[in-house]
Amino acid sequence: MTHIDARDISADPASADRLSADGLDYRIVDTADAVESEAFQRAVSRGFLGAEQTAEALAFGNETFTSRRNIGVFDAAVTDGRPVATVDSWVTPLTLPGGEIPMWAISGVTVSATHRRRGIARALLEGELRAAANAGVPVAGLTVSEATIYGRYGFGPAVPVARVSVDTRRAGWAAPAAPGRLEYIDRETLATELGAVHERARRSRPGQIPGWTARWEQMAGLAPADTDRDRVRGVRYRDAAGEVRGAIAYTLAEGTGTSAWRHTLKIRLLVGETPEATAALWRFALQHDLVDGVEADLRPLDDSLPWLVHDQRGVTQTVHDHGWLRILDVAAALRARRYTTALDVVLRVTDPLGFAAGDWRLQIDASGTAEVEAVDARTPDVELDVSALSAIYAGGVRASSLFGAGRITASAETVEALDRAFVSVPAPALDIWY
Repeated sequence: MTHIDARDISADPASADRLSADGLDYRIVDTADAVESEAFQRAVSRGFLGAEQTAEALAFGNETFTSRRNIGVFDAAVTDGRPVATVDSWVTPLTLPGGEIPMWAISGVTVSATHRRRGIARALLEGELRAAANAGVPVAGLTVSEATIYGRYGFGPAVPVARVSVDTRRAGWAAPAAPGRLEYIDRETLATELGAVHERARRSRPGQIPGWTARWEQMAGLAPADTDRDRVRGVRYRDAAGEVRGAIAYTLAEGTGTSAWRHTLKIRLLVGETPEATAALWRFALQHDLVDGVEADLRPLDDSLPWLVHDQRGVTQTVHDHGWLRILDVAAALRARRYTTALDVVLRVTDPLGFAAGDWRLQIDASGTAEVEAVDARTPDVELDVSALSAIYAGGVRASSLFGAGRITASAETVEALDRAFVSVPAPALDIWY
């Protein structure tokens, strides 16, 4: 896979011109300038309603900050030097069924409450998409705090996940013990093991991207701004051969009143490279002494958990959106993944920003390999917008669901064929925020 450093990509001139007309300066933040770097980090923290950062917290975030392309929007009338809007991005591999594709990852999108309704968010997001497309990156992605914003820019909620709550007394345990052992580990070792296992495991799960050092340190309770840092514990799983195949980071919250001696185990991250590792870590959590409840989020929709327990009604799974994707280059994106059945259809894709618009013939052979070409079709087989195409792209959202919602126009037979071709096994998932 071609590696592109997003920091080499200049600020989008169209967004710069648009905001300049409103007296705002849109530009790349100079990471070599300590004052400007600190102001950017403080603006991001404020935008996500975080506390004012200490010097230790700023130093902790600096490695991640300097590894990314950071855009700030500055208002000369703001005297504290902080940008009134921020966004950062980098290019990372996105796991797909049968392969990977470079993805323009977008993060840190904030607009100051003092500067809303001025088109700044639009300039930030469209600027990122133009930068990605001009750099030849075929897909963009993000995780979102507000789900109603990003569809208008062509993103689709492509990687749904589940929030899990377990009543351990009701659920019980049914599965056999895994043929390995569990070990408590210190937080520094936990951060290392989470990162190593995740990097191996994420290659077999569509929707995943690599993490980074500060993400694993944060999960492990090493981030200075983490108010629960001293409550984080970690356990790793070694298989029968002694190899580390899984790890879990968690905290324990005490109950109150008559339940003061009972606890809820809150999983920060449970990552298993094998089914045995995943099951062993779930068993550790559900059978922990003095624990009545277990909570976790960002779990795959095909998680084995409900089938590991005696009573599935003790497991509550709440599905929600998490990973959003945006196709920029239809041909490159559709060629990059593998499919489960043969298919030959013409897709008419509408895109208000123009990147993906057109008629595209998708031909998938019996091996699941796709060829894609631009065509001039009188009557396409499928009509959909780029948000809908992006939603079904990774195989975690059914075309039939969007068809039922009026988001796809096609015959029922064609929709069924799309479902069969695009479905992914295993189900796509994304177990981190970015």
